[in-house]
Amino acid sequence: MNSDFWIALGFAGQAIFSGRFLLQWWFSEREQRSTIPMVFWYASIAGSVMLLGFALHKQDPVFIVGYCGGLLIYLRNVQLRLREHKNRQVVESR
Repeated sequence: MNSDFWIALGFAGQAIFSGRFLLQWWFSEREQRSTIPMVFWYASIAGSVMLLGFALHKQDPVFIVGYCGGLLIYLRNVQLRLREHKNRQVVESR
């Protein structure tokens, strides 16, 4: 793949990764309380995967380790939130 693709991937990943904080702020303002919506975690995952791809292409071990570590945390948070949502539905159906 040509370098334009990798540059575009890196910028798109960075935009998504940075934009997640704007999403979190918007949801908190809407709810009038501090909240982290699921879209924050999905944007974290998407941005991390894209930036990890860019870091792998650049063969940058510092960023590879950083984005892999963060990705594991974001995936775990999604798993916990989905489990919480499922448990809440079970309790409400009783």
